[in-house]
Amino acid sequence: MLKNKTIAVVVPAYNEEKQIGAVIENMPDFVDRIIVVSDCSSDNTLEIVKKYWETDLNKSFEIKCLLNRAISGKYQAAQHLLQKRISEEINLFPEASIENRNLENERIIVIHIKKNSGVGAAIARGYKWCKDFGIDCTAVMAGDGQMDPDELESLCLPVVEENIDYVKGNRLIHRSAWLVIPKIRYFGNSILSILTKIASGYWHVSDSQCGYTAISNKALNSIRLYSIYKSYGMPNDLLVKLNIAFCTIKEVEIKPVYDIGEISKMNIWKVIPRIAWLLFKSFFKRLWVKYLFRDFHPLFVLYNIGLLLTIISIPYLYKILKAIILVKTIGYLPVLAFVFLFISGVQFLLFAMWMDMQDNERLYK
Repeated sequence: MLKNKTIAVVVPAYNEEKQIGAVIENMPDFVDRIIVVSDCSSDNTLEIVKKYWETDLNKSFEIKCLLNRAISGKYQAAQHLLQKRISEEINLFPEASIENRNLENERIIVIHIKKNSGVGAAIARGYKWCKDFGIDCTAVMAGDGQMDPDELESLCLPVVEENIDYVKGNRLIHRSAWLVIPKIRYFGNSILSILTKIASGYWHVSDSQCGYTAISNKALNSIRLYSIYKSYGMPNDLLVKLNIAFCTIKEVEIKPVYDIGEISKMNIWKVIPRIAWLLFKSFFKRLWVKYLFRDFHPLFVLYNIGLLLTIISIPYLYKILKAIILVKTIGYLPVLAFVFLFISGVQFLLFAMWMDMQDNERLYK
């Protein structure tokens, strides 16, 4: 426990037989549960983790599943329906089995997803377990050992002491970032961070792809875990969902760690376009859900008018460029129309972004 709060660490693992042992052995003592989620590993990852069941690293105090609590009383109908829904939502996750024999007393929990579903799906399944058992603070550490366990406490403390909903590491602000992070990854991360700012509404966030995070129990109960993006865009998608739920966020400086034996399974040239498209869709989802359906805000109108005017200006721009290329004369009306529509559209978008920043300032701590 940390400051009398229960702490769990979700460890997504896909074929990590070489690194997973070190991750478990180096886990800080204040971690009450280590949730290793094997994403249908085909190597000896599961067997290696299970060997630790017979060691002192598996000893911990009992934690009861909240879904087993009895709810009664004439004023508890809503709570009863909510608990029933939470119990049934397990069917919306990829099929998996919990390998433990004594689930409520063992420190190392092993969940095996039966069909490879992606790192996001593995983390979401681990989150589900922590949600059901009422863990106060849940962190994520990769199974490849690329995250320094000594920095875990700095990520968990804001959740435990300051009631922050979501804390994420930031490697880009560390002095060694430009020296340690591969240049192509640094560039790709920076591009995705800019897109994530716009899509999520957390305008101060950078290093959007950092998976070293900690989340509160309140935040876990504020979002639909089973709908989290199942692949490498999971951190970006989660930020959008947290913003829609009005969750507070904080970044903590952490060091970038590379070349310790980890093997990257990410193809950056495939991942960036997919995440960019995900963020494009997520932006409009946030706009409609948060600023129209849940709580109307003028920025919803400004964003949509700005986008509409900008799109309408494109045909006029095409005519102007075509005339320039073909060295033809063009009337002043298309030029005036383009200038008016484009400038007006950009102004509306800038005003909307400014209001977006102002509205979400309260969520960034």
